[in-house]
Amino acid sequence: MPLGVYNYTVILTYFGMLAAYAGIADALRGDLHGALVCLMIAGACDMFDGAVAATKTRTVQEKRFGIQIDSLCDLVSFGVLPSVIIFQASGSDFSFYISCFYLLCAVIRLAWFNVEEEERQTISSEARQIYYGLPVTTAALILPGLAQARPLCGLPLSRLGPGALLAMGVAFLSPIPLKKPALPGKIGMLLFGGAELFLLLMGADL
Repeated sequence: MPLGVYNYTVILTYFGMLAAYAGIADALRGDLHGALVCLMIAGACDMFDGAVAATKTRTVQEKRFGIQIDSLCDLVSFGVLPSVIIFQASGSDFSFYISCFYLLCAVIRLAWFNVEEEERQTISSEARQIYYGLPVTTAALILPGLAQARPLCGLPLSRLGPGALLAMGVAFLSPIPLKKPALPGKIGMLLFGGAELFLLLMGADL
């Protein structure tokens, strides 16, 4: 067998990362609508991949692989893709440096999560209930939401995006305890994301 884990527990994780790569390609071609849709698809995959993985009894090695592969795919989906979207939307030197800062914060946040999660799993088999720092996956709701803010504030994504990346980067590394959303919270995020997706598909100016 080739290196890696090959079962249904990682399919959503891989699919989300490939959707994010498609989003990067869209952004580089100037299709920001398509890039944001791909970001939201990646976010939906991330929301449910943990629940799918929990349905299978996994070895310690498979669990550790799951932790690593999830964060590596998250780096592409919610680190690189948002950075590229905002840089492409703005194109300024300022947005480039802000995107670099955001990406660095995402890398640190994900690496620290891996360390914490491996340590936690050595002393507890229960599911995680508390996160520290804003999860990087929130970019999948925040950026599409900002893209729809133009009718309200009159500012396009190119103006709102860099500030949002800066704020999210700081929040990624802030040791603020956040409770893991339960089923009602996930349903609310899905409904909110569905509304964002509908508006994006309507093709409003960004």
